[in-house]
Amino acid sequence: MLGIFSVSFFIIFWAMVGYPLSLRLLDKIVKPKPNVKDLKFEPNVTLMIVAHNEDSVIESKLNNAISLDYPQEKLQILVTSDNSNDDTNVIVENFIREHKEWNILLHKTLEHKGKTNAQNEGQKLATGEILVMTDANSMLDNRSIRELVSYFAREDIAYVCGKLVYSNTTNNTSNSESSYWNLDLYMRDVESKIQAITAGNGAIYACRNKEYIAFQPIFCHDSAMPYEYAIRGKKALFNPNALAYEKSGESDGDEYKRKVRMNRDILTWLKLSFKTFNVFKYKWFSFFFFSHRFCRYMLWFAHLTALLTSIIAFIQGKKWGKIMTLLQIVLISISGLSLKFKLKNKLVRMIGYYSMTIFAQLVGVKNCLTGQSKATWEKVESTR
Repeated sequence: MLGIFSVSFFIIFWAMVGYPLSLRLLDKIVKPKPNVKDLKFEPNVTLMIVAHNEDSVIESKLNNAISLDYPQEKLQILVTSDNSNDDTNVIVENFIREHKEWNILLHKTLEHKGKTNAQNEGQKLATGEILVMTDANSMLDNRSIRELVSYFAREDIAYVCGKLVYSNTTNNTSNSESSYWNLDLYMRDVESKIQAITAGNGAIYACRNKEYIAFQPIFCHDSAMPYEYAIRGKKALFNPNALAYEKSGESDGDEYKRKVRMNRDILTWLKLSFKTFNVFKYKWFSFFFFSHRFCRYMLWFAHLTALLTSIIAFIQGKKWGKIMTLLQIVLISISGLSLKFKLKNKLVRMIGYYSMTIFAQLVGVKNCLTGQSKATWEKVESTR
């Protein structure tokens, strides 16, 4: 029991504390240099915006797109509407008529199959050498496209992810997500400078059109693209100067739904993780993926086994079992109180937020096992 508990505790500790600390150490020892970029590099770009029932934000998004600092003659704006049944399509069509000097195209999918399928269909219409992907509710910084494409002057780079900044951090839930996200961004920055990142984000990223991969709709580009390019010997990097602004969920319920959606293919990724363990082939990426992805994908399992083994040891009269069982019960109780009564203490809120994340993983696992995982989802209103 103590051996199993120790392994479970290591996974939890390493994923949340050990790995971030190890990157801080690596950053000082290796002293990696920032990735070289060429801001004069100006290939033709397709800015793809995937939208499903986004009539509340789509016009603002299009205005944001035509205001970006990139040559108009080299920019195609492609809106891929994932079977929208609100006024999204009408708004886009009106915008196209009013801005005929811009190369703007609307593609309507015949079925609502999710973001990845919509991207697969839209890519076939993309004329740009570089595909820049963004969400309808994400507003891009003026120089975001220029920053993203500046990395593609090197042929070994297949994917570049920008930096998502949450614009709302006063709410308890959004503040917790922002704190968690800022740590994640730091880790991506170090990973990118040493070799490659293990995941991106849907708000702002880019890939070469000729190297686009049409994944199955259940997969998400955020996790699938960096992994697949690493397997193929290509690099996926992070550019902290390519900025996108977006609201995070402002309620625990909204953020919980988003995290359940993020874990819709968690068991598949656990299986695929083993492929990256060949450190001789993948070098630092093996270490990064094991620590940043595999251990995180295993958190739900590690917490379950840690709790069960400590309870069994408690029943068997082991002192460590009693201590660990009581400690976990206290943390679970704090989490429940934090979520139920919206407690404002930052440490208490972070414990509650973390527990919600683990429960979302458990639901994701359950959905995978019961065949309830799906590629589609409805937008979270508080993020608009």
